[in-house]
Amino acid sequence: MTNAFFFDSYALIEITNGNPLYKKYTGYEIITSKLNIFEVYYSLIKNNKFSQAEEFLEKGYLYIVDFSRDEIKVAAEFKNKHKKINLSMTDCIGYAISLKFGIKFLTGDKEFEKFDNVEFVK
Repeated sequence: MTNAFFFDSYALIEITNGNPLYKKYTGYEIITSKLNIFEVYYSLIKNNKFSQAEEFLEKGYLYIVDFSRDEIKVAAEFKNKHKKINLSMTDCIGYAISLKFGIKFLTGDKEFEKFDNVEFVK
């Protein structure tokens, strides 16, 4: 899966908002989780972008991969190891999924800027 990234919520929101820094990533295979789809959908409805939210949910749902006990374990251990940093559960699960698939975790979340296996775009 070298032509894929795990798109976290930050990346998906930036693409949805048309951020030109993320334009080049639209040509890659998108991998994400239901948790990320929830966060983006919530962000859109919170900002009264209801039709955009519905369109995103329809399209975004196609890119979801499930996670197993193994990813839960890896994510929890990662979050515990870095407990001084405010890492969300959703991001830790996404990061664990990216490791499972051998793809980079695409984000603009400053908490992930220095970690390995991250494509940081801000």
